[in-house]
Amino acid sequence: MVKTTKIILSAILLIFLAGCANQLPPGGGEVDTIPPEIIETYPKDGTVNYKDNYFEFTFSEYVDKRSFREAIFISPAIDGEMEIDWSGRTVTVSFPNGFQPELTYVINIGTDVVDLNNRNRMASSYSLTFSTGNEIDRRKISGKVFGKEAEGTLIFGYIIKDDTTNYLLSKPMYISQVGKDGNYQLNGLAAASYRVFAVKDQFKDYIFQSDQDMIGIPFRDVILAENDSSFEGLNFFIFKADTTKPRLMEALMTDERHILVKFSEEIDTLSVKADNYRIVDSASALVSNILYAYRSANKKEEIVLVPEEKLKITDQLYLVAENFSDLERNVNESDKVSIIISERIDTTAIKLVKTNPQPFSKTDFLDPEILVFFDDAFNKEKISNSVQLVDSSGIRIPVNFSFPDDATLLIKPLIKLKPDNNYILNINLSYFEDANGNKNDSIYQLKFSTLTGFEFTGVSGKVDSGDSSLILVLESTGNPGKKYYQKLNTNSTFNFDRIEAGTYRLWAFEDKNNDGRYDYGWFTPFRFSEKFYVYPEELNLRPRWTLTDLLFKIEKGD
Repeated sequence: MVKTTKIILSAILLIFLAGCANQLPPGGGEVDTIPPEIIETYPKDGTVNYKDNYFEFTFSEYVDKRSFREAIFISPAIDGEMEIDWSGRTVTVSFPNGFQPELTYVINIGTDVVDLNNRNRMASSYSLTFSTGNEIDRRKISGKVFGKEAEGTLIFGYIIKDDTTNYLLSKPMYISQVGKDGNYQLNGLAAASYRVFAVKDQFKDYIFQSDQDMIGIPFRDVILAENDSSFEGLNFFIFKADTTKPRLMEALMTDERHILVKFSEEIDTLSVKADNYRIVDSASALVSNILYAYRSANKKEEIVLVPEEKLKITDQLYLVAENFSDLERNVNESDKVSIIISERIDTTAIKLVKTNPQPFSKTDFLDPEILVFFDDAFNKEKISNSVQLVDSSGIRIPVNFSFPDDATLLIKPLIKLKPDNNYILNINLSYFEDANGNKNDSIYQLKFSTLTGFEFTGVSGKVDSGDSSLILVLESTGNPGKKYYQKLNTNSTFNFDRIEAGTYRLWAFEDKNNDGRYDYGWFTPFRFSEKFYVYPEELNLRPRWTLTDLLFKIEKGD
């Protein structure tokens, strides 16, 4: 009897262990790359006269519960908290207060849902539509968000009550999420006027926060009348809307003639000027002016100031900055900070730290610019005979000087350089003196060559739009900061030449404000963006070869 009992218990144990083993992926098997998907819903999609206060989704595999909670979007918004319960692969989402009568609801499950096995994301978002009334609103707005940051962007839809309301201060009535390809749909919309935004909502609180979220502004509002079914092509570029003024954070004397100034963020080039700053003695109210200003070589948030005279060490000196702005043109009219004093004597000779082009590199022979960067400001009145540019035959090339800041020299040849030729730039450093008269008695020699011209690529073609006022943009996909602009010719043709080889995106926009640059719009006070159109394929532009006869078809629509 005991032996029989042991056999039965052993069999039960083996069955139990076998069952447990089936819960684990087989060791050494292939890595799971299959994304989870929704295989069943309650109610069924398209249900009308729905009376329950919950809905259910069943997934093809076990998914991360937290990722589901962050990926569920309900339109229109429902009052009260939702309750989420799981039973295996099925999730029930209920609302104690129920749904509103005579209303179409759209439940979107975004692509943030991941499986438990290998964190695979859903390949595309899922949409469930049902109605508490006799019919379902079938109207929709669709479009695309362009750019590498597009995936995961939320689409906020608001019914327009008046044109003065800042709708972004409240949660949207309708919401959806962009998929991997950047496409989106707002479904189940009633007949109304809508204002739609694209928001990269960092904290998923469904409120746009300008200090943390990226945003896309529409080029128009959308009106869906009773007989309308959809509006297509409401596309977006998203951007960081910086509204914070730069602040003056710290002023530290590194020696008797140099003040290292730190800002809260990088300031624009026009703000790196001596006239924007002054030093005030708190005891006597005497003012000392600034002789030189230039960017620090260490951090982009820092600049260096050189006072006109050696400062008298008093109880307290203040640096006052006026009318300085950041890269987004946010202006701070006045700010000040106390100066940390140093009496260290400045005896260090000024040094040339880098050039562009770099030594022995190649540069374009058309409109070349040579930038020379020093580690200190210099007296500009003494450098007129300091530079000599010669070609491979020793023939001197006349040049012109300008100064991006007080420690940078910009040299431009006054005649065209020859392609595929060698050049030497000689700089007599003994002409470059800092405010204390320190200098370096040596000659710096920069050797560089010019391109043949065959290294470039290009693209030409025609825009089929009937609108010759468009501005075309050829934008590098690997370096979004590299953009080439061109106004469409009167015969609707375009020609981008002397382009660096690479992969590009071609797009065009309606230049409503005639400034030659794309206007992203603004959220408050609200301003529409400019409408744009994107060529459907990326362009792989190879060196020594030009892509011709490209036809860019544009359907202007509404």
